[in-house]
Amino acid sequence: MKKTSTRLADGRELIYYDLRGDTARTTVDRRPLEPTVTTSEIRRDPLLGDSVAVASHRQGRTYHPPADQCPLCPSKGERLTEIPDSSYDVVVFENRFPSLAGDSGRCEVVCYTPDHNASFADLTPAQARLVLDAWTDRTAELSRLPATRQVFCFENRGEEIGVTLGHPHGQIYAYPFVTPRTALTLRSLAAHRDSGGGNLFDAVLAGELAGERVVLEGEHWAAFVPYAAHWPYEVHLYPKRRVPDLLALDEAARSEFPKVYLELLRRFDRIFGDGEPPTPYIAAWHQAPFGTREAELDGVQRDDFALHLELFTVRRTSGKLKFLAGSESGMSVFINDVPPERAAERLREVASS
Repeated sequence: MKKTSTRLADGRELIYYDLRGDTARTTVDRRPLEPTVTTSEIRRDPLLGDSVAVASHRQGRTYHPPADQCPLCPSKGERLTEIPDSSYDVVVFENRFPSLAGDSGRCEVVCYTPDHNASFADLTPAQARLVLDAWTDRTAELSRLPATRQVFCFENRGEEIGVTLGHPHGQIYAYPFVTPRTALTLRSLAAHRDSGGGNLFDAVLAGELAGERVVLEGEHWAAFVPYAAHWPYEVHLYPKRRVPDLLALDEAARSEFPKVYLELLRRFDRIFGDGEPPTPYIAAWHQAPFGTREAELDGVQRDDFALHLELFTVRRTSGKLKFLAGSESGMSVFINDVPPERAAERLREVASS
């Protein structure tokens, strides 16, 4: 992997990640852009104890442009985009319309491929490995920012999820706080340990691997539908050797990841049968917080946390979506229409031949 860092016309950072070590990146951004102005603010809810980002500048972000005006495609001639060069393998840049900025964190965009009509599932194993390496590198870099407490790499795919740009891409958030989801997990880890149960992640993984909800399993990775899945089709992907973050993955796990993850994504696109549009999904990496005081981790050590990816869709059956209604949105109590055992069975049925 070759990494080349440059600046866009408005001062934002852009990094090329190339498969070939002899790739030269010298093209400059020729757009007449003014410096980016953001209004991101973090407000803490005194009753729930969680944080909300207020970012009014995002009202003006690009919304469903036609393919020939996509800002994530490479620049061609006089059609200038967020990527100055005429080609790329993987590129990461600071979001022009970030949810978090300055002392409130940082948001980056990850473009997986220059092919506007592709998806992550269409990548070759070498391309998927390059994305993994980019995620890892950005996690390392962002974790060193003084304000960063958690790094979140994720992908939203499909208009049903709320995606406003159709080009295959993901995002990376550097939060200046430990997210509510992770804080709950840390409390559960601490409670399980204090009751004499050992590491809760280890217990969950061992229990799932011995059960009926395993979707696929490699030498170094395992994917399963969790016992209490929130979403109609939800899969958790774990490295079999517990590590706290992407930085701690060994080479064996990194090498096997593309094969396992690409197969998982391709199965997701086959869940609802031929002729259905691509399955909308969210893919989310969960990593241990960085730079936190022990009190913020509920006494749990970083190495007690288990890196894992959660993949789920809001489509519950052909042509029908799972909407978050009163119970889910109002009280955070999910009601799942698809039994997890049946979801796992279906994801095994659509395995590649």
